[in-house]
Amino acid sequence: MTAYPRLLAPLDLGHVTLKNRVLMGSMHTGLEETGDWNRVAEFYAARARGGVALMVTGGMAPNPEGGIRPGAAGLYSTQDIADHRIVTSRVHDAGGLIAMQVLHAGRYALGPDCVAPSAVKSPISPFAPTALDEAGIETQIADIVTAAARAREAGYDGVEIMGSEGYFINQFLVRHTNKREDRWGGSYENRMRLALDVVRRARAAVGDDFIVIYRLSVIDLVPDGSTFDEVIQLARAVEAAGASIINTGIGWHEARIPTIATSVPRAAFVWVTRKLMGKVGIPVIASNRINTPQVAEDVLASGAADMVGMARPFLADADFVAKAVAGRADTIAPCIACNQACLDHTFSGRISTCLVNPRACYETELPIEKATNPRRIAVVGAGPAGLAAAITAAGRGHAVTLFDRDSRIGGQLNMARAIPGKEEFHGLVAWYETMVAETGVALRLGRAAGVDDLADFDEVIVATGVVPRDPEIPGQDGPHVVGYADLLSGRVEAGRRVAIVGAGGIGFDVAEYLVHDGRSPTVDLEAWKREWGVGDPSETRGGLTPEGPAPEPPARAVTLLQRKDERLGKRLGKSTGWIHRAALRMKGVEMVAGVNYERIDARGLHVSFGEERANPRLIEADTIVLCAGQQSERGLADALAAAGRAAHVIGGADVAAELDAKRAIDQGVRLAAML
Repeated sequence: MTAYPRLLAPLDLGHVTLKNRVLMGSMHTGLEETGDWNRVAEFYAARARGGVALMVTGGMAPNPEGGIRPGAAGLYSTQDIADHRIVTSRVHDAGGLIAMQVLHAGRYALGPDCVAPSAVKSPISPFAPTALDEAGIETQIADIVTAAARAREAGYDGVEIMGSEGYFINQFLVRHTNKREDRWGGSYENRMRLALDVVRRARAAVGDDFIVIYRLSVIDLVPDGSTFDEVIQLARAVEAAGASIINTGIGWHEARIPTIATSVPRAAFVWVTRKLMGKVGIPVIASNRINTPQVAEDVLASGAADMVGMARPFLADADFVAKAVAGRADTIAPCIACNQACLDHTFSGRISTCLVNPRACYETELPIEKATNPRRIAVVGAGPAGLAAAITAAGRGHAVTLFDRDSRIGGQLNMARAIPGKEEFHGLVAWYETMVAETGVALRLGRAAGVDDLADFDEVIVATGVVPRDPEIPGQDGPHVVGYADLLSGRVEAGRRVAIVGAGGIGFDVAEYLVHDGRSPTVDLEAWKREWGVGDPSETRGGLTPEGPAPEPPARAVTLLQRKDERLGKRLGKSTGWIHRAALRMKGVEMVAGVNYERIDARGLHVSFGEERANPRLIEADTIVLCAGQQSERGLADALAAAGRAAHVIGGADVAAELDAKRAIDQGVRLAAML
């Protein structure tokens, strides 16, 4: 008897039966662009071995102008088909099914040759598109259909036609981007003509025994987006045109509402997908922020969908489904929706991976193999670096002892999970607790390890993390001045007016912590929808409320300050920085750059500006929080070196740049893989 009877139930598509209700959604990893097709194949094969029913590749361009950026991967030639056969053959050998996503970027293409229904520039691209004429539209349709036919020739089991997220087909569907007055614009029947022509002709090109998924935007979250009546009309027409499955897409990339970041509630948009159920006769897939087997099971049990789509959870753990089948869901490495190693890498032109699982997309480069010569290894520091090193080394067969001066594991992760909007970190710490027990790591908590404690170990890994940097502000020893660690640990409370010294990632987190009082919107869907102005597309076009965002009043008056004379939050994540800035602005947080910290007194924080230290200002504050950066805690490493003892230093103890869990975990895993 499984705990997930609906999730693990088969789904009959007529010519093929899917073994469960899990779709691995499309992610652009950048692997195809490397030209290393063995690496691409192993990435997908690992997920096939992990039990997912059907995978969808990252978006493959149908032609050069439709690529996300110049040089984007696609199926343009006989060689391309041969390369993709390496992937499909490996997936089939692993017992899996795989569909290729055909993605035409339209005005989102980052190149001067981009095309669109109308010459309406995207706010997220520097290039204005060329409006297509009749012949140009036919060329784009024909190229998309040709790509679908080539996908079948390359051995794929299906295609996904990307019609959502504001890409080319979606651009034809809404008045926001389609200003045409010919047969491709105006009425909705005209605006959906291109989508239906693509599906109809693609089905004719690939035959009946081939999966055709249509990715349909059920809530655009942009002005002049689709109404839900139009969504239903399109869904029915797409079914009639030959689609096998409708996969729901949420929001456009230019939407100013977060859709997949960690602060978005789990399954936040399932209620929209539920509105489509019963309106079509083909399976409907729910997506976005579904990240555990139980959440997925609940979605299906509620009647909100026939399948669930999960993408990044399969970066975090390739064996997600297999572990659910085996009743070992607590060992699934959790996707915390941080975006730091996946989307942020994609937007930077780097290979995607996963903060929690650095092996994602590096399966061939970073094998984890049983140790041929097991050793006794001491790991000092049970933060992300130390935990990653400990469980990886123990999983390889080494005898690992993990020391930490705290009485619990997690290190700075325990501060992260105190932040409203970062509730997923609770699951990450719980997973580490499970894996420490699962791999047999011996814990020594509640006391600092010294040189003598480490004498009998073959290898010592120092992961002692960071300590706060001293900003050396006159008056900082006052009773109303606190460190961020004391605040986030609950050892002290802040007053009603707070000044935060330092606006890096920690400063932003502290501000978020301070402006909330009580229930986090991330665990209260209706409050989150009000905060960001998400409405019902049945009532308001595009799913935006007429009144706009309406957050709860801030719990405190907060001023966030930094020395650098630049926009606050400039160095936050590429895909999430705007969310943090917008959330704090909505809560009335004042952001001040380019300051000199002059002194602190009973009234608050005195600052000035510029080299001339001009325009002195008093920031009145009941509490002043110091978040002025970190420095490496290297006391143990230095003591070991002085004693002539070699040690490996990783994580914050190695480099104290913010609280970079991504780098720390990657270092821990890579070191443990080679010992």
